[in-house]
Amino acid sequence: MRLRAAAVASTVLVCAAGLLVAPGDAQAAKPKSLAEVRDQVDQLYRQAEAATQAYDAVTERIGQQQADLVTLARAVVAAQSKQAQLTQRLGALARAQYRTGGGLPFAARFLLSSDPQSFLDGARLAEKGAQAATATFTALRTTRSELEGYANTATREWESLTAEQTSKADAKRQIEQRLARARALLGTLQAGQRERLQRLDEEAAYRSQLGWLKSDVGAELGRAAGTADALAARAVAFASAQLGKAYEWGAQGPSTYDCSGLTQAAWAAAGVTLPRTSQEQWAGLPHVPLGQLRPGDLIVYYADASHVAIYIGDGAVIQAPRPGRTVDIAGAGSMPILGAVRPG
Repeated sequence: MRLRAAAVASTVLVCAAGLLVAPGDAQAAKPKSLAEVRDQVDQLYRQAEAATQAYDAVTERIGQQQADLVTLARAVVAAQSKQAQLTQRLGALARAQYRTGGGLPFAARFLLSSDPQSFLDGARLAEKGAQAATATFTALRTTRSELEGYANTATREWESLTAEQTSKADAKRQIEQRLARARALLGTLQAGQRERLQRLDEEAAYRSQLGWLKSDVGAELGRAAGTADALAARAVAFASAQLGKAYEWGAQGPSTYDCSGLTQAAWAAAGVTLPRTSQEQWAGLPHVPLGQLRPGDLIVYYADASHVAIYIGDGAVIQAPRPGRTVDIAGAGSMPILGAVRPG
């Protein structure tokens, strides 16, 4: 098994029993074990990743709202131009009616006319002019109503955009706070302790992966051994080409990625558009039984669907794991699985 080497390297968990006292903190009332440090750091990274997915979702919505506001502004400009033209036309019709004696009663104008036939011809033209004026007035009233609607919509859109920008700032602050606390906690470790902490991570991931492969799902997966179709193969190939690139929250490539940014970019390379976040990918794509996984499927992790990776076969995934790490290959069962979805 490809992950067995990681387990062998960490079979002896000396770190699980060793106690850690932060440098310069000898007076601390309660020293922490490396296992406790690992749990706290993992929790902080999990919280940061959940906030990252919220940040990604808000960023996507802000982009759409900004595009909607641009479209709305263009509609307002067009309606204003139409209103000006209609107003000008209505004024011209009113002036024409005034010049033809539109202020006198019809009978009086007929009797005062020196040429009754010409007058009647003119009257018919005047009637057409009146009809045109009525149509123009109706169009003007409609255009003014449209402008009022555009103004109300623009107000709502702008208020929504402002609220989303506040949400984005809050999510960013949460991410930065969690990551700063994780870095501070890791900064209390000496080099040897960091190495033991990494081995502890590897051992935990291996145990989880091994348990998953030995489960009924793992046995069923081995029998199914599905193969990728052409689109899925392209997505997997793209993800494989990103191995070693850095994780960066909010990133969609090409040089850095967060977890859902990687899966979205991989399938975009196959010509398939995916939602931006892991939660949206979980909610919006067809679900697949874990025992029927095939390369290219996305495995979503944790109860809040805050992490996602692309399955590549043989019980493994490619993922953008977390800050400080790079795009790598991991056991598909090395984290708590929520379920799987199939793009395409």
